[in-house]
Amino acid sequence: MRRHVANMGLDRNVAAIAAVVVIGAIMSILDTTIVNIALRTLSRDLHASLDSVQWVATGYLLSLALVIPLTGWASERFGARRVWLVSVALFTAGSVLCGFAWSLGSLVFFRVLQGAGGGMIMPVGMIMLAQAAGPQRVGRLMSIVGVPMILAPVIGPALGGVIVDNASWRWIFFVNLPIGLIGLAMGWRLLPRLREAAHTAGRLDWLGLVLLSPGLAALVFALAEVSTHGGVTSPVAWVPLVGGIGLIAAFVWHALRSERPLIDVRLFKERAFSAAASTTFLVAMALFGSLIVLPLFFQVARGETALTAGLLQAPQGLGVALAMPFTGVMTDRVGGGKVTLFGLIVLSVATIPLALMEPGTSLWTIGGVLFVRGLGVGATMMPAMAAAYAVLDHAAVPRATSALNVIQRVGGSIGTALLAVVLQHQLVGARTPTQVAQGFGHTFWWAIGLTVLAALPALVLVRVTARVPAQSRVPAGAMAVE
Repeated sequence: MRRHVANMGLDRNVAAIAAVVVIGAIMSILDTTIVNIALRTLSRDLHASLDSVQWVATGYLLSLALVIPLTGWASERFGARRVWLVSVALFTAGSVLCGFAWSLGSLVFFRVLQGAGGGMIMPVGMIMLAQAAGPQRVGRLMSIVGVPMILAPVIGPALGGVIVDNASWRWIFFVNLPIGLIGLAMGWRLLPRLREAAHTAGRLDWLGLVLLSPGLAALVFALAEVSTHGGVTSPVAWVPLVGGIGLIAAFVWHALRSERPLIDVRLFKERAFSAAASTTFLVAMALFGSLIVLPLFFQVARGETALTAGLLQAPQGLGVALAMPFTGVMTDRVGGGKVTLFGLIVLSVATIPLALMEPGTSLWTIGGVLFVRGLGVGATMMPAMAAAYAVLDHAAVPRATSALNVIQRVGGSIGTALLAVVLQHQLVGARTPTQVAQGFGHTFWWAIGLTVLAALPALVLVRVTARVPAQSRVPAGAMAVE
């Protein structure tokens, strides 16, 4: 990994940070998807209903929503290196405890503990990379970190299927122990003891925390219940939905009047940052929503096993892995806006054949389409986020990272809930394989619509970032030693 990064024109220190951050990203993001494949097994072994077992996934997501807003302040207050090491240690300890869980209640509790660490691993890693690389190289670094972010939903179900079929479900959590120990050892040795030049985090915005974290948690919970119950008409869905939106709106009102809010919403006054955030939000909706629909198509419409469904998504992962290093270099050369717009066009066009799939469509054809789609995926989200960093001052990176991660998390949750509801509605009354395939096809048209919609802020991003010279920003390495 370090040699590969060095070959991209990055010095050894930045390469070391990238290698460590990728280890943490693989562990935290993979765990988000790998557990889903074991829910039915957990239901059987823990003698609980599937509705109850869903809390193993929902509790983890709620914990992520609670801690992500703290990322920027914690990194400024304690230093990104220290926060990253503590987060990985907490995640690893939570994983081991999950493996030893004796009941559903204990498993859910340990998953919440695990999520408290996992929520900060990725955003803190991005903070360190963005500040160490500087705006001229941030595209290449974001492309490296983006690989595990995009591949995890593809690899996770397949790996989870292998573990569940050949070992106890507890190994889904124990597998994080060696990765976590390796990450801690590498982080302790390779991450530089740095503090940001503007080491003035100030006091924690407690009012903002009380408003935003519960608001995000309520919103994520509501969206999970929407997909479970098939709509927003159930009180268990719409009550937290309304409450979450209300708390988030109150936070925005508070943040606009606060000198140092938990997340600086004034960043959105920067047109490039606002356009990048909007693009990231819509792409997350389309991407993570379709990542739920695709494996279900293989299992429901074609009768494949969960393991096979995960393996059939490998061509898309291959496309992502091949595209990201190239698009990272292009992002630094021509700007994230142009690369993102190109990726959205490829992603939209490549999703059309998925909307037209039939039960007998050749797997070779599907694999080819998914490969091209992976190329588009690799040129969308991370270049958009890199474009946002390119227009930010050095001191704004930590809290901007929190904002982007919140936006991505909420966008993914909304997209997953939306496409799950659409799919559930389309499959009602579907009796024949053709009708089932048509229901999936209709759902993919929604994903295409979201992707096309994302092109609108991407066009703004192209125009705005073209006028912002990277040299006007703080150069790489502008940090002081603690």
